[in-house]
Amino acid sequence: MRTIFLVFSYFFSSLFINRNRPLDTNIMHEPPLNNTKSIYNYSATNIDGKNESLSIYKGKVLVIVNVASQCGNTPQYELIEKFYKQYKDKGVVVLGFPANNFGGQEPGSNKEIKQSCTLKYAVTFPMYGKISVKGSDKDPVYQFLTTKEKNGVEDSEVQWNFQKYVINKEGHLVGHFSPRMQVDDKGFISTIDALLK
Repeated sequence: MRTIFLVFSYFFSSLFINRNRPLDTNIMHEPPLNNTKSIYNYSATNIDGKNESLSIYKGKVLVIVNVASQCGNTPQYELIEKFYKQYKDKGVVVLGFPANNFGGQEPGSNKEIKQSCTLKYAVTFPMYGKISVKGSDKDPVYQFLTTKEKNGVEDSEVQWNFQKYVINKEGHLVGHFSPRMQVDDKGFISTIDALLK
């Protein structure tokens, strides 16, 4: 029953999203952001089991997405991969983080997830091992993304699969887009273009 309520609430709220609204890319609030509020202080285990510091992406604009293989939003993989191919040479990297927090829609192992997104959607952007993006076992990367005390910008909550967090070239959080925001929507593209200038 709780899952049905969550699904209903999510889709009802999505009707009111302004899909043409970009994020505010001027995030230098007072006091100025510093290196303690950077994604580069965190690491994650990639989908093949290797631990990586996210500092390997210094100088890149990052789009961090919690993904799932059995969700109504799963076809977004195709658009996200297309976006990645168009923007990776401009300095954008998409990072996929599988999570099973919503409706049990990512039940597989890392091996199964990799096989699914590779065969069905030809994903080439970096994928990481399955984590939790919500609740008491929330992964440290998502603790950073969703907690203002850690990121210096905003408190937020992951609403559903395929929510998009945007990080600037300096490793600081800019903000996030709803799971229903497509990566080819005007608001999303204009945000990325502004960060690449």
